[in-house]
Amino acid sequence: MRALVHDRFGDSAEELSVREVPVPEPGAGQVRVRLLLSPIHNHDLWTVRGTYGYKPELPAIGGTEALGVVDALGEGVEHLSVGQRVVTGGTLGVWSEFFIASAAALIPMPDGVPDEVAAQIVAMPFSAVSLLDSLALEPGDWLAQNAANGAVGRLLAQLGPARGINVVGLVRRAAGVDELTRQGIGNIVATDDEGWRERVDEVTGGAPIRVGVDAVGGAASGQVLSLLAENGTLVVFGAMASPVMEIPSGDVIFKQATVKGFWGSRVSATMAAEERARLMGEVFTRLREGVITLPVEAVYGFDGIAEASRANFDAGRIGKIMLRP
Repeated sequence: MRALVHDRFGDSAEELSVREVPVPEPGAGQVRVRLLLSPIHNHDLWTVRGTYGYKPELPAIGGTEALGVVDALGEGVEHLSVGQRVVTGGTLGVWSEFFIASAAALIPMPDGVPDEVAAQIVAMPFSAVSLLDSLALEPGDWLAQNAANGAVGRLLAQLGPARGINVVGLVRRAAGVDELTRQGIGNIVATDDEGWRERVDEVTGGAPIRVGVDAVGGAASGQVLSLLAENGTLVVFGAMASPVMEIPSGDVIFKQATVKGFWGSRVSATMAAEERARLMGEVFTRLREGVITLPVEAVYGFDGIAEASRANFDAGRIGKIMLRP
């Protein structure tokens, strides 16, 4: 079978290549899945680069989230059937024509959910709703976030109001405001305008901002922290621009601020099954209601992995970059 493999850590556009590898066999409690569609996430490419929270043994197959069809069942798997459409959001090595997943990590997909939605329904939406749930915000509270035009940023902007939580989003350029407006997302402020802090005050009406979410790093971390009220919390979700956060000590001291991290993979892995079911149920409900949308920018075949990797970081991208075998 064909798979996207890397022998070294580095730029995914250079290190990932299509290779013929043996078709794997499922063990006890496992399932072999035929890949239909898989989104590219930043953390997938950071894993290839060797800068994510874990490093796979090399050579390694890329990818973590996928939609596929059950192809073979391992011993003891009884709740799934061959031919059933399933998704997974945390299975390593899904960028191959067939991959092995734990049966417990697979979620059956109803027929009415389109492939391009189903393929990205777990990782980012679940991370977003888990993050939102962890913040313990009450209806009427304000949340500030940067990377508002990223996948999780868009989802927080949609999920928050559904819970009665107000969200103000920061983007690094004025064009990002228009992009999000076209998607029906408001309360967006561009930080390339000198008066952006005053604009945030206009949006919030001067209300205190209890929590900030930083997915960018560098000076952007300090920008979010500067907006927080006393005893506010800065939650670090990602580091799209820099692995180093630039945070003024004065804001931490005089705001008596808390800074903490959120790693969706670890949170999901340690979450009780009933809690996971509750949050996934909320994701499905919001999709049915049309509250959240999961657009796709482009779909590439495995042979286009270099172009797809570069497209993932294109400014102005409004949806996910997808891979198909």
